[in-house]
Amino acid sequence: MTDLAPLSPAISREISVQNPRRVLTLSCEDRPGIVHAVSGALYRHGCNILESAQFSDPRDGRFFMRVAFAAGGSFDDAAFRREFDGVAGTFRMDWDAIDTRRPQRVVLMVSRFGHCLNDLLFRQATGNLNITIPAIVSNHRDFEPLAANYGIPFHHLPVTAANKAEQEARLLEIVAETDASLVVLARYMQVLSNELCRALDGRAINIHHSFLPSFKGAKPYHQAYDRGVKLIGATAHYVTSDLDEGPIIDQDVARADHSLAPDDLVSVGRDIEAVVLARALRLHVERRVMLAGRRTVIFR
Repeated sequence: MTDLAPLSPAISREISVQNPRRVLTLSCEDRPGIVHAVSGALYRHGCNILESAQFSDPRDGRFFMRVAFAAGGSFDDAAFRREFDGVAGTFRMDWDAIDTRRPQRVVLMVSRFGHCLNDLLFRQATGNLNITIPAIVSNHRDFEPLAANYGIPFHHLPVTAANKAEQEARLLEIVAETDASLVVLARYMQVLSNELCRALDGRAINIHHSFLPSFKGAKPYHQAYDRGVKLIGATAHYVTSDLDEGPIIDQDVARADHSLAPDDLVSVGRDIEAVVLARALRLHVERRVMLAGRRTVIFR
C-alpha cells in the first residue's frame, strides 16, 4: 500500500481512544469470582483497566467479558499469558488478548456494486478503521482501477459452476498468503459454499438489505417500491452456511414513503448498507463482538 500522510491530531486521538493498547475477551460458565480473578491478574502485571463490560446470559448461564487495558512499559506478554492460562483453566474460559495498536488484516470482496468497498477504503485510508487491507478479491474487474488507486493488490476470480471450488480454494490461499484474520463481503454477490463457510467460520462478515417485509431475488428495491414499503434497512452478520442468517452484528433502518422512486430507494439503501457494514467491522476489530451460538453479545 502507498504511504499515507500523517494523521491529524483529531484522528490520532480518536484512534487512541477507540483502540486502547490491549483488549482481553473471555467467556465461560457463570460463577462467582470471575471478575476478581481477571482484575487481580491484570493488577499483578501492572495493567490499568480502561474499559470493562460483562454480561451473564440468563438462557444458558454463560458469562461474557471484555476488558480494555493499558500495560506499563515493563509488561511481559508471555508472562501474562502464562498466568492467565491458569486463571482460564480454573474457570474453563475461552479467552484471547490482543494488542489493538496492530491493525487487523482484512481481505475485501466485491462484485459490481462498489459503495461499501469505496466507503471502507476511505475509512481505512483516513484512519477511521484500524485495519490493513492486503487484498481485494472480485468476480468482476469493475473495481480494479479503484484498488490500484489505493495501491492494493486486486485478484480477479471469476466464478462459474465449473470452477467454483477451484476459485474458493484460491481465495483461501489469498487469505493465508496475506495473513488476513477477516474476510468482508462488501456486496460480493456470490453464494459461498458450505465448505468455504466452515473454513471462514467467525472470520467473515456479510452485508445485505433487510426489508420489512423481506424481498429476495433480483431488484429487491424495485420489489419494495411495488409493495409500498415504509422501512428499508440493512443487516451485517457473520457468514454461515445458512444464507443471510448468520449471527447478527449490526442493523439499521430508514423510513420510506410513496414519494421515493425505485432509484431513490436504491440510493438510501446503499447509504445504510455502507454505514452498517463499517460499524460492524469496527465492532469486530475492536473485539466488541462475542459469539453466543446463533446470537452475538455486543459490548459498545
